Amino acid sequence: MNEMPSVASRSLIQREIGDDRVCILTFDRPESGANIFDAATMRELSEHVEAIESDNSLRGLIITSAKKSIFIAGADLKTLLKQAQTGEMREFIAEGQRVFNRIAALKIPTVAAIHGACAGGGYEITLACDWRVASDDPATRIGLPETTLGLIPAWGGSTRLPRLIGEDNAADVILKGKLYSAAEALQLGLVDEVVPKEKLLDAARKKLGSGKRELAKSLPSKGKTPVPSDPKSARARALGVITTGGANPIDESLRLELEAIVDLGKTESTQNLIRNFFLAEKYKKGTSKIQFPRVAHAAVIGAGVMGSGIAQWLSSRGVTVILRDVNRELLDRGLANIEKIYLDAVKRGLLGEDKAKQGRARIVASTAPMELRDVQFIIEAASEKIDTKKEIFRELSMQAGPKTVVATNTSALPVSELADCTVSPDRVVGLHFFNPVSRMKLVEVVVGTETSEATKEQALAFVRQIGKLPIVVRDSPGFLVNRVLFPYLLDAAELFEAGIDAEKIDSALTKWGMPMGPLRLIDEIGVDITIDIAATLEKAYGKRDQAASVLHWLRDGKMLGRKAGSGFFQYEGKIQTANDLPERWRRGLHGEPEGAEGPNIPPQMHRDPRLQLKESDLANRLIFLAVNEAARCVEEKVVESPEDADYGMILGTGFAPHRGGPLRFAEHFGLKKLVDEMNRLAQSEEKFLPCEILKKHARDGTKFYES
Repeated sequence: MNEMPSVASRSLIQREIGDDRVCILTFDRPESGANIFDAATMRELSEHVEAIESDNSLRGLIITSAKKSIFIAGADLKTLLKQAQTGEMREFIAEGQRVFNRIAALKIPTVAAIHGACAGGGYEITLACDWRVASDDPATRIGLPETTLGLIPAWGGSTRLPRLIGEDNAADVILKGKLYSAAEALQLGLVDEVVPKEKLLDAARKKLGSGKRELAKSLPSKGKTPVPSDPKSARARALGVITTGGANPIDESLRLELEAIVDLGKTESTQNLIRNFFLAEKYKKGTSKIQFPRVAHAAVIGAGVMGSGIAQWLSSRGVTVILRDVNRELLDRGLANIEKIYLDAVKRGLLGEDKAKQGRARIVASTAPMELRDVQFIIEAASEKIDTKKEIFRELSMQAGPKTVVATNTSALPVSELADCTVSPDRVVGLHFFNPVSRMKLVEVVVGTETSEATKEQALAFVRQIGKLPIVVRDSPGFLVNRVLFPYLLDAAELFEAGIDAEKIDSALTKWGMPMGPLRLIDEIGVDITIDIAATLEKAYGKRDQAASVLHWLRDGKMLGRKAGSGFFQYEGKIQTANDLPERWRRGLHGEPEGAEGPNIPPQMHRDPRLQLKESDLANRLIFLAVNEAARCVEEKVVESPEDADYGMILGTGFAPHRGGPLRFAEHFGLKKLVDEMNRLAQSEEKFLPCEILKKHARDGTKFYES
């Protein structure tokens, strides 16, 4: 028997052995609020396991954390990204598998005592233990989110979880990549017991009495999990390991995990998804050293869909809100919308009933003017008409306090022009929220010509306070997101008008990676709003933002999109079907008889080369327009960096995250190749002429990103 000292201290993990001969390993990374797995942590864990293996006097092992809100947050993503780029990932993952296998092979019973975030590798080490006990604290969130980063659980997660809860249930957990509360984790079988935080170690000690857990055989899949469409995706690779690993010995299943994660790590899409994670952290934290007091009181002017959505969000984040609208009917409708959002949040488990009740109580609605001098932020969210907004800003200028920031939620109108209507243009800023406010994380912070630095920083702090991610944009028509998005949307409408089926257009873009097709997105935005924004952009940028005739025809026929039940498609609840009216109109436009059936194309239409486009070319054509506009935004300093352009589009439109944004995609596609293809398209359509910065990069062999 090899004796160990009763307390062994290391820099990252502490080992303590009590009189009861139970060993406790406590993860406690110095000068950090989080525990993560990097090479140093894995080395140190290996040393501890070696010491435990050699001590025959031990009765059991408990693995826990000393952090306030994090058990172990998983593998160090900076390490993984670097290793993915240099090809060193294999050894790091293989070493983790070896160490966790040794924990699983210990002859003594083992228990993970989980408090706080337990994600990815943090949960995989608990799967190497016999038992899992979790605290009922809200900070405790458990799961395997690797597939959301283009990876798979490869420290035994894809192998051991199916043997614990069955292949179908494991596939559901791993492919969704969600983090679950302790109660949800218990229901799913991810943990064995949930107790109050203060009883966690006692419960873990008691659980040791259950002895070693018998190795379960994986419950075979019944084929419930839909097979992901892309066989090379992380979800498809994870599903492959889950459904084939159960029939194999554990060592073989772990080998499949290792091969899959190493293959995935080499791909551009996985590296983009990991970069996106770091960008989210960057925008969440910001760089400002100035500390602003929390905003306690705000006012929202305008109770339409956006105004009521903003008021609901602010109230749910602890801000007292005055919601004002001169129209009583609109105000009542806005309050009904707020109630609906709160009910939905409770139903989806995002808010408890008590929290929702407190949130509702923070909203004071009125049609009459109210005292606004003590309000820290006023957000105007009236209709997108410049004269209406100017009138409101003149009034607000008189009513606001000397330190109040007055913001507009406009999606395309000039903030500087509104600021000119006030006595303090330095305290005017744009805060462009996206619809639906409760689900969209991005807010464009629009800096006008006279917006002060202090106002900008205050706005950024406020946006972060309410749990949104801000991106600073310069005041120019369409700012970033709408400016980049609209040439893409409007060309899709032109392609439809030219004779390409709506379903074919949308399918090409969803296969490319967009969350929905461009014509469906026009329906979601609203055909009327699309035309209004296009008109504003066309004044500034010309024909590339001209609304196609079909949009005006749909508007005139009151087919305004989802809100009207029809647009390019028909809508009934969540069900989307084809709408034959636009198809019939288009056939009539090209000289086909009104009653004609089927996809017969008149002879003159065959001459349009756009009709011969393959799916991939169709997608590229539309994406090139977005790339061109994003590059212009960098060139004209509408945004401060390529990251702002890329991450703004990912957050604001759902632009295929695995593509890394328009500019990352352009670099991966090849800037010279992209410029050549755009020049070819520009021979017949001027809007494809590449902007100067794209041509310069293509000519000089340089890039938007250094690495």
